[in-house]
Amino acid sequence: MLVERGLRVMNVEAVGDAYAIASNYLRKTGAIPDTFMTNDRLLEIIVQMFHRGECNKIRLANKAISQFEATQRAVGF
Repeated sequence: MLVERGLRVMNVEAVGDAYAIASNYLRKTGAIPDTFMTNDRLLEIIVQMFHRGECNKIRLANKAISQFEATQRAVGF
């Protein structure tokens, strides 16, 4: 499904699938709480990468996981 956002078109399915993959992994490792709430930081990372041109959901998820974990380590969580 494509949603028009100004001049950009976003593939909601790829972003949603990437978020589901990444959040599932991060929940299982304990990096994010096991709740149904959306982790805004993780979603923001995925959307930013998508806007930079990455549209493969597996690659999006893997890169988002790496970036999210790096951010958590830097902050000290």
